[in-house]
Amino acid sequence: MFVVDDILISDALLDAPFTCNLGACLGGCCVQGEAGAPLEPEERERLEAALPRVRKYLRPEALAVIEERGVWEEDEPGKFATPCIDGAECVFVRYEGPVAKCALQKAYHEGRIDFPKPISCHLYPIRIEQLGGFEALNYEQIDLCAPGRALGQRNGLQLVDFLQEPLERKYGPEWFATFRATWQARRTTIYPALAAEEGM
Repeated sequence: MFVVDDILISDALLDAPFTCNLGACLGGCCVQGEAGAPLEPEERERLEAALPRVRKYLRPEALAVIEERGVWEEDEPGKFATPCIDGAECVFVRYEGPVAKCALQKAYHEGRIDFPKPISCHLYPIRIEQLGGFEALNYEQIDLCAPGRALGQRNGLQLVDFLQEPLERKYGPEWFATFRATWQARRTTIYPALAAEEGM
């Protein structure tokens, strides 16, 4: 691991080609898993405020779950997430054909809300974990995202650059610039052959 301003970062990010490939995974990360999207404390209120403007995009079964349980629930003490429908998709999933997409993101792009989606979704497949008093950024590599890894390899795009927008949203542009420079220096040290190949 390496550290940027008290944020711990997994070395798994040093060589992690990735570009989300919705045509192949069909948005499965919004459907599969043990729980809904992890939420930061302030995101609970933001979801409640967004609901009236997002409601029209939600499916009847999602609205029924929200009516019963709300837009967030406590998964375990002190940890919150969006509810799911029958243990599957997040209540904010909407479908375009077979592809699961986010109703929050649609409303955001249409200017109806100022909240793109929970930061845990925006950052995926990076996950934020607490290690003692520190936040740690880990790379969750699952089979579902194999097409994204292959597409990133073909496109020559690293996960850290693919996720620049949410990383800046979470930590700020200055942090990202420092992180990107530190990432590049460490990558050059650990993977000198890759660095030479890429002209770093």
